[in-house]
Amino acid sequence: MNEYRVVMVPGDGIGPEVSAAVQRILEAAGARIAWVERPAGLAAVEKGLEPLPEETVATIREHSVALKGPCTTPVGEGFTSVNVGLRQALNLYAAVRPVRSLDGVETRYRDVDIVIVRENTEGLYSGIENEITEGVVTSLKVATEKASTRIAEWAFRYSKDRGLKKVTVFHKANIMKLSDGLFIRCARAVHEARFPELEYQEVIIDAGCMRLVQDPSQFQVLLLENLYGDVVSDLCAGLVGGLGVVPGANIGDSCAVFEAVHGSAPDIAGQGKANPLALLMSAVMMLNHLATTHGDEGCGQVGTRIKAAYNEALAQGQKTRDIGGSLGTEEFATAVIDRLDG
Repeated sequence: MNEYRVVMVPGDGIGPEVSAAVQRILEAAGARIAWVERPAGLAAVEKGLEPLPEETVATIREHSVALKGPCTTPVGEGFTSVNVGLRQALNLYAAVRPVRSLDGVETRYRDVDIVIVRENTEGLYSGIENEITEGVVTSLKVATEKASTRIAEWAFRYSKDRGLKKVTVFHKANIMKLSDGLFIRCARAVHEARFPELEYQEVIIDAGCMRLVQDPSQFQVLLLENLYGDVVSDLCAGLVGGLGVVPGANIGDSCAVFEAVHGSAPDIAGQGKANPLALLMSAVMMLNHLATTHGDEGCGQVGTRIKAAYNEALAQGQKTRDIGGSLGTEEFATAVIDRLDG
């Protein structure tokens, strides 16, 4: 395995704890990574910096890959989302969240295996809001042919490369005929012109959510615009145990940021209770990304060993409190490390 320089953004709240645990596991597994730490979120504000410092963005742009812990986003006031700002600044247009059932994590569903692909740069998350007059606010939903086509191509290519057979678009084009209508027209065009061998389906999102909770096994890859992708990916996480067991990646043409998709949980920060699994799973996605982009088989093998180790730990009941266990953050990290070689 080659050595890689990777930007670590610990985030705030429980972020530094889960980040440190993941770094320890990667080191024990033999991942040759030189970490370059940079702040964001409240951690940056507390240092007198902007919530998303330009130096942090520039460093990620320089090294192309980052692993990011959760960052607090104030509700209804304060600074705007660091996550949204980072995706827009680096043009990380594809958000990817694999959701699968895990042995040892009991839920109402079994054998869930879905990948959510979310357009990450526009829609209502473009952040264009205006107060027209007192008590009247508008939010502008942006949809472009370029971004809609780009994410559709990414989703179909991802599916084909991984041997997946079916892509389903969730939309509300029956109501938002221009914006969502454009999104599904672009997806149709990409399917027909470049990936006709894959099964393609369009489902109105409210009916799609109902079908998800009835039988998630009927879906493989879900393709959604920004807001829908955010909501549905959390819904799908609930099918397999919650946000603490789901990884996330934000990928563009030149950079990729891998992150835990859960919040910063300030109420348990510093208590050693946080579950590092979501960030660890994201780190495995990062290792696989490095293996693919650099042709580094050893990097992929390290990721495979870590995945096997945390799967074994969970199956044997070695879990944190949020998913029915009793382990703390560092105890779970140790349980994974102890199983790295089977």
